[in-house]
Order: sequence, then structure tokens, then C-alpha cells
Amino acid sequence: MVRVGLTPERLTRAGAELADEVGFDQVTVSALARRFDVKAASLYSHVKSSQDLKIRIALFALEELAGRASEALAGRAGRDALVAFADTYRDYARQHPGRYEATRLRLDSETAAASAGVRHAQMTRALLRGYHLTEPDQTHAVRMLGSVFHGFVSLELAGGFSHTEVDSQESWLWTLDSLDALLRQRSTL
Repeated sequence: MVRVGLTPERLTRAGAELADEVGFDQVTVSALARRFDVKAASLYSHVKSSQDLKIRIALFALEELAGRASEALAGRAGRDALVAFADTYRDYARQHPGRYEATRLRLDSETAAASAGVRHAQMTRALLRGYHLTEPDQTHAVRMLGSVFHGFVSLELAGGFSHTEVDSQESWLWTLDSLDALLRQRSTL
């Protein structure tokens, strides 16, 4: 019997909230069932498994973050686009650490190709058009930006920058200024 009010969408959203509270790795069908005060078996008519739930959360988070990034990029180019895009990722990670971690979940190629992850790559390439990079430099730049943004955010969330008096915001802006300078310099080569 399907419990009234429970849908895959509602469970996905609740799973995303749970991920933010306890960490993405701790999200299971059993943990979600406890949240709704139901038996785990009653959720299996909506989600196949804990892995299916995690994939749904990842897809939800990728879509949610893509929407925010798209809004942030609108009408911007060059350094302004770079900073807006980067700030969106950092702000999302701070506001939704579990969802952010979900965006890093490895998806099979078919699921990934149908996900908002494609939009993230397209937006990164769109902001790089302002730097006039050609291939293969554009692909290298996409990978570099993703690595730098994710690396910085992951270290910051883990408390990796708390050992010094220098504010991490200063380091963030320094990093973005350095990326902008590097991308402008690469576009002249």
C-alpha cells in the first residue's frame, strides 16, 4: 500500500534536507523512513534502494545548483562571470553541504548525460568564451576551474583554513583574481 503524501519527489527533497543535516554518506532509506515515522519497506514503492535515493538527491542538487548558477551568470562576462559562477558554488556548498556533496556522486554515463551536470559544463564553457580560449585550452580550463572551486570549497568546509588568521574570503578573492589573470594571459597565447 502506498502511504498518502509520500512521493518520489517528496522523498528526494526530504533526503536532500537529511543530507544537509547529517551528511550525504549517512542518507539511507532507513534513515529517511525514520524521518517520516514509517517502516523502510513502505518507501520501496517510491525508491528502489539507498543508492537510488542518493542518485535522485544528486540529480536534484545538480538541477538546483544549475538554476542558481544560470541566474548568477546572466548578463555577465569575463571576471564578473567567473566570480558570480564561483560564488554560486561556494555559497551553495555552505548553505547545503550534503547536497553539494551529492553533486559529486559518480553517475553512470547515461544518467550523467541526462542530468543537469551537462548544463554545468555548458555554463563553464560559456563563461570561458569571454576569455577567447580555443581547444584544448578550453577543456583544460573547464577542468581547472572545477578542480579549484571544488578543492577550495571542500577544504574550507572541512575546516582546512581555520589554522591561520588570514580570512578565507581574502584567499577566495585572491584565487579568483589569479584565475582571471591566468585565463586572460592564456587567451593571448
